[in-house]
Amino acid sequence: MKKLLIATALLVATVTTPVTLADTPSQQLGTCLIDSLNGKERKELAKWIFISMAAHPEISPYANISNADINATDSYVGTLITRLLTEDCAAQLRSANNTDPRAIQQAFELVGQVAMQELMTHQRVGNALTGYAQYADMDKINVVLTGE
Repeated sequence: MKKLLIATALLVATVTTPVTLADTPSQQLGTCLIDSLNGKERKELAKWIFISMAAHPEISPYANISNADINATDSYVGTLITRLLTEDCAAQLRSANNTDPRAIQQAFELVGQVAMQELMTHQRVGNALTGYAQYADMDKINVVLTGE
């Protein structure tokens, strides 16, 4: 059981650990975007990601999200992205765009990681991620791990 919980903790840590950034224009843009977000904005981005993921046909039956909630979140994120790219990080955006056609995508992958951190680091989410352990057959897993 302990090894399984450790494996789950490593998975969560992998998803929630921020990437160490080098000093390329794309990474400078990502750093600027992340540094320009406050806690409330990170939570709103996390909500937007959750709502977006809940649109998947296999997930949507488990989420009760109104069109008003979707529109409000899309509006908030659209305004936030506009501010980040045109005010807070305009110079970094220009530089990154001139050097790397994937700069914006890479920068927003980093922003997505930060938003996921807002979800994944909450204790209740951690508890939910380890809930499966009560159903896992640790004897079978340990046989594979130890070869016995």
